[in-house]
Amino acid sequence: MELFSETNLVRLCGSPEGPPRYSHSSRGQDFYLLPLRVRRLSGVEDRLNLTLRQELLPAVEAGGGKLAVTGELRSFNNHRGNGPKLVLTVFVRELEVWDGEDQNLVRLQGALCRPPKLRCTPLGREIADLMLAVNRRCGRSDYLPCICWGTLARRAQRWDTGQRLQLEGRLQSREYTKITEAGSEIRTAFEVSAARAEEAPLL
Repeated sequence: MELFSETNLVRLCGSPEGPPRYSHSSRGQDFYLLPLRVRRLSGVEDRLNLTLRQELLPAVEAGGGKLAVTGELRSFNNHRGNGPKLVLTVFVRELEVWDGEDQNLVRLQGALCRPPKLRCTPLGREIADLMLAVNRRCGRSDYLPCICWGTLARRAQRWDTGQRLQLEGRLQSREYTKITEAGSEIRTAFEVSAARAEEAPLL
């Protein structure tokens, strides 16, 4: 049975962290960035970046509290030389005021860009790193880092470059230390932590 029909769907419910700030203009539209704090069941909070059109700003300003957003996970290359080379953001399609529990759901369908890499964490947990290419409607692709754990990580070793997958999980943020010529820097990485994944049929 198919896990889902969407190729790129994100549903987040959480609390804005500060006001939106201008990001860029494209095709006559202005876009803004808005960090959203989403709490996990463990109590840890993920700080996730939203990109939204100017026309959605009134709903943000009127809310004054939690927001629920539906959109797509996008990636772009950072050519400025500062921070991570691959940047992830949630492109918001719909937005509404929310007064319920925090939510974090990602559903993706795409093709592996390289073979999964199995490794162990310092605590001995098995983890596999995946890079999934997900096509957009406009013909471009987003390259999205994903991880899976335990039995699912071991099963991922059977997959190879070009394998189509569909997976479901959550978008998470984590801080890490990057050693540069100028010294050490604290950076934030974003990835999809997959709870389920399976081979998808060829298109």
